[in-house]
Amino acid sequence: MDQLSIGIIGVGGIAQNRHIPALLELGEKVSLTAVSDVNEVRVQEVAATYRIPHAFSDYNELFSEVDAVIICTPNKFHAEIAMAALEAGVHVLCEKPMAMTVKECEAMLDASRKSGKLLSIAYHYRHTDAARVAKHTVNAGDIGDPLVTRVQALRRRKVPGWGVFTNKELQGGGSLIDYGCHLIDLSLWLLGDPKPVEVMGTTYNRLSKTPNQINDWGTFDHETFDVDDHVSGYITFDDGSSLLLECSWAANIKEDKMHLSISGVDGGLNVYPFELYQPRHGTFLKSEAKAEHDETAAGLLQAENFVDSCLGQAELVVKPEQALEVSRIIEAIYASSETGRSVRL
Repeated sequence: MDQLSIGIIGVGGIAQNRHIPALLELGEKVSLTAVSDVNEVRVQEVAATYRIPHAFSDYNELFSEVDAVIICTPNKFHAEIAMAALEAGVHVLCEKPMAMTVKECEAMLDASRKSGKLLSIAYHYRHTDAARVAKHTVNAGDIGDPLVTRVQALRRRKVPGWGVFTNKELQGGGSLIDYGCHLIDLSLWLLGDPKPVEVMGTTYNRLSKTPNQINDWGTFDHETFDVDDHVSGYITFDDGSSLLLECSWAANIKEDKMHLSISGVDGGLNVYPFELYQPRHGTFLKSEAKAEHDETAAGLLQAENFVDSCLGQAELVVKPEQALEVSRIIEAIYASSETGRSVRL
């Protein structure tokens, strides 16, 4: 097979802003053949705009037209649609997070194994220059054994006021499952996929439940807001290392902050901006690299990796077993916050 026929299920913002443009950039190796959405007017408009031959309101009708699908629906429907696609013999790239629960993730993974079709999750941060330089640095042994990883995924008053982001029933959570998941995934990947053994977490939404909010990303109803807007967590791994996490959509801070650093036995690194710190030659050396966090470029590389993997020309960068571990940590943070106790995994 020299060309992959792809369909997109859910044609809202993420489909039109990232996935469709990326697929169109890949040229002849991809045919964007079909789209599906429960909004019949929108799906017809998107099909017409991008000259996509087939448009459906029922995603099941799409499977016979394609080799692979990209799922861009609310989180609640990820597992249901992914398993239906895999059982129909169709490869799947699903938007993050993998699913609402670990149980759903495991069912998706099982469906992929039984079908022999590929399943990947759209953790596109791995494809940025900054992430790839950091991965090479860790793999080269420049920091030695990792000890402490620090993650901050903080936005200043940027609750997404559009779509269903603040709807717990459809999304399963807020800032953690939407934004923090990216940095958790990236951390686990850089660390070489250590297994989490204990998780402590606390979630908050008091700020977003108060009236008259200042918010840069549209308006939302504080009375119906039922997801987390602040999260803190502490995770320990089977190799003895640990991860400290802060995540927020609505922090009262000076400016947005995205931070990921790893302190190891032989050195440390910071991902944004990329810096490597090593105690050498009787002093403390700092190395820098121009490595950007370009999400548009990352989206293109993600699409290319998925397409090439489906065509048998590459290996998936994001494997479903890895994405499941991200969801396992997220679920444990929420459970820990509810019970006030740490969760052993």
